[in-house]
Amino acid sequence: MLRLLMSAGLVLAAGLGGACAEDRIDRADEPASQIAQDPAPDAAEDSQPAPVFAPERAAPGSREQIQLSFAPVVREAAPAVVNVYSRRVINQRARMTGDPFFDRFFGGPQTRRREVNSLGSGVIVDPSGVIVTNNHVVAGAQDLRVVLSDRREFAAELLLADERTDLAVLKIDADAPLPVMAMDMSGAAEVGDLVLAIGNPFGVGQTVTSGIVSALARTAVGITDYAFFIQTDAAVNPGNSGGALVNMAGELIGVNTAIFSRSGGSQGIGFAIPAEMVRTVVAAARDGGRVVRPWLGARLQAVTSELAQSFGLDRPQGAVVAELWPNGAAERAGLQLGDVVLAVDGQLVNDENGARFRFATRTIGQDARLSVLRDGEELTLTVPAEAAPGELEGQRLSVEGVNPLAGAEMVQLSPAFNEENGLDPFARGVLVFSVTPRTNAGFIGFQPGDRILSLMGDAVEDLASLRRILRRNDGEARWPVEIERRGDRIRREVRL
Repeated sequence: MLRLLMSAGLVLAAGLGGACAEDRIDRADEPASQIAQDPAPDAAEDSQPAPVFAPERAAPGSREQIQLSFAPVVREAAPAVVNVYSRRVINQRARMTGDPFFDRFFGGPQTRRREVNSLGSGVIVDPSGVIVTNNHVVAGAQDLRVVLSDRREFAAELLLADERTDLAVLKIDADAPLPVMAMDMSGAAEVGDLVLAIGNPFGVGQTVTSGIVSALARTAVGITDYAFFIQTDAAVNPGNSGGALVNMAGELIGVNTAIFSRSGGSQGIGFAIPAEMVRTVVAAARDGGRVVRPWLGARLQAVTSELAQSFGLDRPQGAVVAELWPNGAAERAGLQLGDVVLAVDGQLVNDENGARFRFATRTIGQDARLSVLRDGEELTLTVPAEAAPGELEGQRLSVEGVNPLAGAEMVQLSPAFNEENGLDPFARGVLVFSVTPRTNAGFIGFQPGDRILSLMGDAVEDLASLRRILRRNDGEARWPVEIERRGDRIRREVRL
């Protein structure tokens, strides 16, 4: 709810800035809004060593090898890829609505109900009928149906929808075990590996396209909160969202989710959510239907060329610790300000998004190993995977009495609440959650998302301090107030 209320709110997650009006990041099931910058500069790719027993990669060495077919891989993987159809009913304004004469003649604005159908793809990950797809494929759907590769059709139940990773988990009831696609959890994908994209582009039916892994660890894309994508040049088009990106062993390495496009069609830059995150969300759906993400408790920033020199690095790499949450998991594990995090569980990271993704794929209760550079020496720290502290719904206070905030509902910020609502996880204090019209707070102009910094000259640190200030000054005529709204500080004196 707060995410909707705060579309113009206080401290929202940073989006892309800049200005190429033609370039777009499009969902792979339908064109999305234009992004506001030129294509992001190449992020450093994770170097993933191949498993010890993996066959050696080699280019084709003969005409016979060039003529080899992908058909065996497709036969293995394609039966586990499904079509997902969603239906929702929306209220649409009549064509003449807004014309004063028309509205007066017909008794006010006229609306009509219209049915909207969407198409996407999905992947069966459990023989009992558990299917993973994209959240944007099923968002707002009132009816979901799944069509298998053998053309059987089933009604689907939504088990979990996670907007922050753009993943959703569905369940269908089949009369026999279904074909399943195994997930590749080795992390051994490399740039240049052959891959197949399987889905239902434009609703023409199941389609297979081929390409390579173009890049790994794309974090500056701005599609989801947990930005960390596999990039491919396999053709991905509207309708492919939720479909499979498959390696040459027929295993799922990612779920196709978006394309970079100037036209709305494939231009050879597609993005897939890695299988590690897919597994985490599917496990959450099986365990009760809510994703509880581990929180590191550290704010990181990318290492620039200047910082690399100061740390004695031969090149920019890793992410430097800029802030620590008091008594958080990272601080208790021994992480210090100025440390450079080089890897999480052996996987290289080069910015906060990369570290955040790697840590978020851990299960609550597990440990993660951080490779850290400190004073020129490399250390290994063990960090427990814990949920962010605080309450997801946040502690609330409905303000009454004779004061400027009467009629407002306040909520206390915490890492758990902030993470759930897309706010800066390190933000502290008290936020206006809602405002009742025709009350003091409404007349004065408080808005949902305003953070109360001080009242009557006293700092507002939490709900307890706010209660004390209101109780001590109830009935006063003049109230100095300082708030933060959309990054700006506003000071004024309110007279009642």
